[in-house]
Order: sequence, then structure tokens, then C-alpha cells
Amino acid sequence: MTKSGPISCCSWAFEGPVNETLVQLAEIGLGAVDVRPSTLRGAEARALVRNLGMEVGCVALSHEMPEGAALDSTEAGPVEAAMAHLLGGLDQAVTVGASHAYVVPDAPIDGDSLKRYAAVLPGLADYARAAGARLCVEHFPGTALPTVAETLRFLDDLSHDNLYLLFDIGHAQMSGEDPAEVLAAAGPRLGYVHLDDNDGAGDLHLALTDGVQTRESLGGLFETLARIGYDGPVSLEMSPNLPDVSGAVRRGFELVAGLRS
Repeated sequence: MTKSGPISCCSWAFEGPVNETLVQLAEIGLGAVDVRPSTLRGAEARALVRNLGMEVGCVALSHEMPEGAALDSTEAGPVEAAMAHLLGGLDQAVTVGASHAYVVPDAPIDGDSLKRYAAVLPGLADYARAAGARLCVEHFPGTALPTVAETLRFLDDLSHDNLYLLFDIGHAQMSGEDPAEVLAAAGPRLGYVHLDDNDGAGDLHLALTDGVQTRESLGGLFETLARIGYDGPVSLEMSPNLPDVSGAVRRGFELVAGLRS
């Protein structure tokens, strides 16, 4: 199996100061961290990432979106507000040296939501490329792109060379999709991977194998990633509501490191 690509962790699992979060992640052994647009604004925090020998894997552009802002709105104001937020997040990606960034579509407001989303996304992808980042789109049940398969069709239709799939195994469990099947279809469109678990119905972001996952099913995911030649990062995305977030991240890191060895 591939050893390429760091194991990262979404920083929003931790509710304390970001400097404390970074130290915890480094002590666990993680080589990267994923952040929200407002994270690592200070030079001290950015210096700490470097001093700990870590890197920034991804910026979650859609997080912290202003109320009412939406890329698929029928009105210009909300679209402009959404674009301003996302472009600002990409500027932050440059500042922190992130190699990836991602967006999550909203729930559709009408039958043309996805068309309006498609109209503005290529410009965002161009901006991301200029920022040195791959722009990924995450599939999410309940949104305009609820499945991996629909997201891949959407990306294929757009045919932009800087638009990729962010695959979230927990979301695939919710939509009942087989990772081996959908990731084989993704091929080089796969840009980033989120790792979490759930009960197959809710977006719970449990520790790995605390829900419907098993070590064997997770191992199958990494076999598939190796088979399609994916050598990018994988990121643990745990809920801040878990009773022991640090312990969940540590167990996840050790499990993933063992499966990729």
C-alpha cells in the first residue's frame, strides 16, 4: 500500500487554542493539519506549524460562511458574499501554504441550484490554481451533490483541470456507496480523503471503527486508494463532541499508519 501523502487532522475537532491543538497533533505523530479560513491568522501559529515539522494540508473554504451567502442563490448579493468569503479563504491558503482547499455545496433551493453552482465554480478553481492549491468538492448527503457518483458526474461535466473530488468515507456510508466502486470511477479526479465513522445514517464523525466500519473495511479503502494510484493526504475528521477527541485522533492515526505500512 502507498505510504505517500501525510496523515492530517481537521483542527476543528479541538475546541482549545490553536497552538495547543497543533502541539497535541504533533505529539500524536500527525504530519499535517486541516484548517478553517480563520485559523492560523497569526504569525506565531504559522511559525509553530513549521517548528513542529508539520504542514497545512487543506483549507475548509465553506466553513464560517457568512449568514445568507450562497453560491447558488438567485440573487447577486448572496453569491458575491459567498465568493468574497471563498476567495478570502484561498488567499489564506496561500499564506499558510496549503496544497488543497475544498467547498461543500448547499442544499438545493430549486431545480436550477446545481446549474448556478456550476456557473461560478470554474472561476473559483482558476483562482485556487493561481494560489497553488487544488480545489476539491465534497459530496454530502442532503446537499445538491449528495453522493460520490453524482459529484463525479458533476465534475466530469465541468471538465475543469483544477476541480477534484474530496471523498469522505463517512458520507459514502450514509449514501450506501461502495468505496471500491466509486473510487475506481474517480481515478485521477480524487483530490483529498476524509476519514471518519458513523452509524450509516447520521453525520456523526465518530472515531474510526466506532460505528459501522471495521478494520477490514477500512483496509479495503486503502487497498483501493493504492490500486487507483492515489498518493495524496488523508485526513481524520472527528467530532468535537466525542468524549476523548485526542484519544480518538490518536487511535485513528495509529490505525491508518498501520494500514498504510
